[in-house]
Amino acid sequence: MSLRISEIFFSIQGEGPLVGFPTFFVRLYGCNLNCSWCDTPYAKEGQRYQELSPEEIITQWESNYKEIPHVAITGGEPLLQAQSINLMHEFSKRGAKVLLETNGSLSIKSVPKEVLIVMDVKTPSSGMSKHNLFENFNYLKKEDALKFVIKDFHDFHWSLEIIEEFNLLEKFNCFFSPAYPYLSPEKLAQFILETKRPLRLQVQLHKILKIK
Repeated sequence: MSLRISEIFFSIQGEGPLVGFPTFFVRLYGCNLNCSWCDTPYAKEGQRYQELSPEEIITQWESNYKEIPHVAITGGEPLLQAQSINLMHEFSKRGAKVLLETNGSLSIKSVPKEVLIVMDVKTPSSGMSKHNLFENFNYLKKEDALKFVIKDFHDFHWSLEIIEEFNLLEKFNCFFSPAYPYLSPEKLAQFILETKRPLRLQVQLHKILKIK
């Protein structure tokens, strides 16, 4: 069975636990959410895509980037396509270190245990916070990460409440990213410092480098 693919590209990982590593990206097409500050609208319904089998996708990696172990499965929302699970399995079987970027609205229970997960927690400014599936916290591993995109102080305060309610700092990496262009990294850094808590500021390295 094939997957609907928005794009496949090779770049520097700009976010999360593997930031800075050269990475083979597979961006799956389609998303079930509509965040107000979405930075990949071209991966949503109504845009162009191609259909490729898992084997065709993996062949592109093996033929061109076999020395690069890091593979990111992103979107859109990858878990909308059931074949994404098989794709992760197949990449892992070939020796890839797979990272899944997911919006947190769909169950991650079936994601292979060897896959590193970066899961969004949608803040109020996204307009999608009601879609957070908090039961996913039960399936995350210690090395996985949560990503909070912060547009303003209301988002920041809300995120702290969620972290406190679910004791997230004791369990996972929690990254706070400023919503471009609404909140500056400097301002978010000040928010974080004022809490005196081990939150992690994240900027999108690929945007600083002006690459995809």
